[in-house]
Amino acid sequence: MYRSRVILSGVIAALTAFASSHAPASASERCDQLLELLKARIADAICLESPDLTTANPATTPLNNSLRGLPPFAFTPQIDRDTIAPPVGFRTPITKAVPGMQVQARIAGDPLGQARILIRMPDDWNGKLVVAGASGTRSEFNGDFAWSDYVVQKGYAYVSQNKGIYNLLISTAADPLACRLNPNSGTFVHFYDNDPAALFTRWNEIMLAATRIGRDAVEITYGRRPARTYAVGTSNGGYQVRRAVETAPELFDGGVDWEGTFVDPAAPNLLSALPPAILNYPDYLASGFDSGSTAAKNIREAGFPPDMTITYEGNATSLWGLHWIQFWEVTQCQWQKRLDPGYDTYGSGTGTYVYVDRLSGSDVGANIAAFATTGRIKRPLITVAGTMDGLLPIDVHARAYARKVEAALSRDSGPAARPSGERTPEYRLYEVQNGNHIEVFTTTFPRLELIQPHALKAFDLLVAHVEEAAALPPSQCIPVAGQIAAAPAQPGHCASLLAR
Repeated sequence: MYRSRVILSGVIAALTAFASSHAPASASERCDQLLELLKARIADAICLESPDLTTANPATTPLNNSLRGLPPFAFTPQIDRDTIAPPVGFRTPITKAVPGMQVQARIAGDPLGQARILIRMPDDWNGKLVVAGASGTRSEFNGDFAWSDYVVQKGYAYVSQNKGIYNLLISTAADPLACRLNPNSGTFVHFYDNDPAALFTRWNEIMLAATRIGRDAVEITYGRRPARTYAVGTSNGGYQVRRAVETAPELFDGGVDWEGTFVDPAAPNLLSALPPAILNYPDYLASGFDSGSTAAKNIREAGFPPDMTITYEGNATSLWGLHWIQFWEVTQCQWQKRLDPGYDTYGSGTGTYVYVDRLSGSDVGANIAAFATTGRIKRPLITVAGTMDGLLPIDVHARAYARKVEAALSRDSGPAARPSGERTPEYRLYEVQNGNHIEVFTTTFPRLELIQPHALKAFDLLVAHVEEAAALPPSQCIPVAGQIAAAPAQPGHCASLLAR
């Protein structure tokens, strides 16, 4: 259904001919023409002629809870853009206004009625398109600070989507699909992503559907298709990038995956790694953050990086503790309820969930396999990930995907595996030493490194590789305060996850 496409070539040609022989359309006419030609593809659309498509313009990102008919927290664009962005003062500098058109809409063919798309088209277009994935369960505005501000200032058209789902609503413990916010919380939330029809397989379908709609919008607006299309995304959005370059080489020229979620039915994976961390953290806390305790060893053996602690005004704060209170259990719950709904989440325990034991008594393995990444990339791909990622540990996620790609490329590199003249796509893993999944944690722990600058640099390197045949720097460890290097001091993996 999402692969179906309305053939617009005739009307686009007519519109282009009209534009070439008449005065330029007014602002309202441009929007009217665009929406008319996309009316079979999008619904409930808002098209604006914007004086500035960057976040320097407050109107670029809507207010939280601004979609009518939805409960609080279902649509949270302002919260979402902060989630994956660096702290204020470390974000992409905005050096100019970028006038153009912005379209916000629902994807009309979505049976759930939740799939949304955002399209930004600068007046000074560079002829290319960037399509962004969505982190977590976030909206189509989640990348406004992290990705959009950077690319629209370079002239790229920008498309984003929400993986086909709204965020969450406040619920109760009586709701069989509800998750508590953290182990100490009495607040329960219901993720739309856990509803029976909201299968995780939709994540790739919505990414591709949004790309096709975005390419049509670009052709309608500028009179030609984008010369290049790149995929970018963070966390679950990074997963979307991986699947995009695995499954749709006809749509994309390459991608940058920033700390994407590794999805594979074979452990370790997200459902196998999080429970030991959830289970052992209270004992680790009770030990006074003893790194030599059995609890600490158990957490590290599950794949997690070393902990960091800091004492401020007599109160000790732990990096693991921030993840325990904010991310570990609620993430485990959300994925388990979607992929293994027969498990008694709080009766049997979140920390005592054993993924390998559940394989024989549930459909969890098949459910993961249905949307797993294969590693069989068909376009160049760069992964950028932090060695101190406390939510998606680097060896369980980024390095695991790199191993998957290496194995797939080895299988598919023979002359019989690829058509004559087709190049084997390049893959790189750039590890940011001391980088963490949550950029704002650098405020509490200054020894952590920001990942965004390296992700944006990786994007520029990808573009140069695709368009100018420039060599990609090898996979490498980016040392603290360092940069991606053509001749790295540490090629391959970082020898130490935490630089002291």
